[in-house]
Amino acid sequence: MNHDDRLIDIEMKIAHQEDLVDELNQTVYRQQKKIEELEMLLHALAKRFKELSDTSQDRAAANEKPPHY
Repeated sequence: MNHDDRLIDIEMKIAHQEDLVDELNQTVYRQQKKIEELEMLLHALAKRFKELSDTSQDRAAANEKPPHY
């Protein structure tokens, strides 16, 4: 393998690595967006769960019989 062939081989490997890095960056970007979306959904669900839990406790207290019964 002469000098020119080695240089071409190295350039090809670098080009493939650059493509792979770009692809991985895009994957990480998409995953980060999905994580942010899921965090927002989780926050909304936790808030809703707390609201429902508070409402349920209020109803249970309202339906509770006084101690003299």
